[in-house]
Amino acid sequence: MSSMEERGEVGVAAAPGSSGGLGVGAVGAALETVVGGPSMQEEVGFRRGEGPESDPDEPPPKKRMRLPEGESGKLEERLYSVLCCTVCLDLPKASVYQCTNGHLMCAGCFIHLLADSRLKEEQATCPNCRCEITKSLCCRNLAVEKAVSELPTDCPFCLKQFPRSSLERHQKEECQDRVTQCKYKRIGCPWKGPFHELPAHEEECCHPTKTGTELMGILGEMDQSHSRELTLYNSIFSLLCYEKIGFTEVQFRPYRTDDFITRLYYESPRFTVLNQTWVLKARVNDSERNPNLSCKRTLSFQLILKSKVNSAIECSFLLLKGPYDDVRIKPVIHHHAFSNDTNETDYVPLPITDSVECNKLLAAKNINLRLFIFQIQK
Repeated sequence: MSSMEERGEVGVAAAPGSSGGLGVGAVGAALETVVGGPSMQEEVGFRRGEGPESDPDEPPPKKRMRLPEGESGKLEERLYSVLCCTVCLDLPKASVYQCTNGHLMCAGCFIHLLADSRLKEEQATCPNCRCEITKSLCCRNLAVEKAVSELPTDCPFCLKQFPRSSLERHQKEECQDRVTQCKYKRIGCPWKGPFHELPAHEEECCHPTKTGTELMGILGEMDQSHSRELTLYNSIFSLLCYEKIGFTEVQFRPYRTDDFITRLYYESPRFTVLNQTWVLKARVNDSERNPNLSCKRTLSFQLILKSKVNSAIECSFLLLKGPYDDVRIKPVIHHHAFSNDTNETDYVPLPITDSVECNKLLAAKNINLRLFIFQIQK
């Protein structure tokens, strides 16, 4: 009983307003000193409605945002880490794709992952969660694309900040520090500089005062580059005048060789053009052992005549992109005389512009192109 009485005395001594012990009021004051806000007792009382009377029609107070520890960064800087691509860790510049778990990938990295999986004969997976990714399973995230387009970014010329959606127009039309060329560059002026210095340069440029002899040399170099393009178009127009012309849509399908280390190659089903049966084959990086380890990727193809012929058939042929593909192909005309002994052409490069276009073709389920064959009459 004595111990209980002593405890009771301690409790009475520690009552609020007493100076003889560490009561609840002192604990609250200590908490207020450490936390820098109201005491826990007052906070609990406020939550339970024990605080001062308030208007019942008044809306509840808004919750405070929880700031990160230390100095809080700008909202844009925090969004960069949230909206960046999980592969290259950079903000997407165009389309944004997401896996089934919501992890984001920019269009370039997404296509590259699909192309690598095709070369290695593996299933493409998300780098974060390892779930399966395909063109049918992944979808675009339009909300993220819109959010990224509104984030500010620095102009590389004037270092001012603009929304990403308007940066391209600013760099091409508005920026006074953008790099531009003299209007006399067609006659040999090599000057490049900021746009605001262009008027002063053009007033002092010496190229408008060049003699006719000097200008003729410059124009001769320009004519050579134009003549090569003109030769290609004239050749195509003359081929269109041939009597026997055939074209068809060709679908390359992926296959694997029977070697110990299998290699990817493409082959089309047999098709008939000009009353003859043909097959197209294609390979990556000229059958390089590990094309997935190479940054530069190319496709080459060959045309094979499967029919038996009584005499040689001399043909010109070219490949163009299919009607529903967005791959960029520069037309190149090839010639070959097909016979029973020489029924295959050599592998010739598919005239795509760069490795990015090659990855687009490799990432697709099939490669769809259009083949033109022109039979040369003897």
